[in-house]
Amino acid sequence: MIEHMRKLGFLAGFLALAAAGHSVAAAEPSVAGLWQKVDGETGKPVSWFLFVERDDGSWQGVIAKYFLRPGDRPDQVCSNCRDDRHNQPLLGLPLIRGMKQDGLTYESGNILDPRDGNTYDAVMKVSPDGQTLTVRGYLGFVLFGRDEVWQRLPDSAVKELDPVVIARYLPGHAVPHKQSGPRHSENTAASMSPAR
Repeated sequence: MIEHMRKLGFLAGFLALAAAGHSVAAAEPSVAGLWQKVDGETGKPVSWFLFVERDDGSWQGVIAKYFLRPGDRPDQVCSNCRDDRHNQPLLGLPLIRGMKQDGLTYESGNILDPRDGNTYDAVMKVSPDGQTLTVRGYLGFVLFGRDEVWQRLPDSAVKELDPVVIARYLPGHAVPHKQSGPRHSENTAASMSPAR
């Protein structure tokens, strides 16, 4: 009887440990949310990126905010893009597409360089503490690439995003606007449709 109780105790302990391991895996950080890219030389922010999961289970990162340098036009578009992003506004532009999650790693996607319109294969890795994201764009082989490390922004930073970005990618966070007639409601409806 005592031996039977020990076996049951061992089995219960093992199941509890397995359940704890499963809940730790479930709490693993994800790429979802806002990330900031900083200029390595100046230490100043360059862009914010918002990562959202698409209906097909892949992840995309969009330009959620960019910081103008002296002489930059505020209404920048991707004039060098060669695909469906050609001449689209940089604000809200999907920069990273098709990333498939495998734990803390995201792969099989691509990243766009809006300066020249080139698209590169990409791999990303979220740090175990969820505070940094290493993004690597490469050509052909992962070895032939370059890493950038982005920092996670707090959830409260969402309030600093342009309403168009929020409406397009985070419709649950959109602030309702007073409607001032049919023309305004048509524009609101158009801006609310997700671009995926």
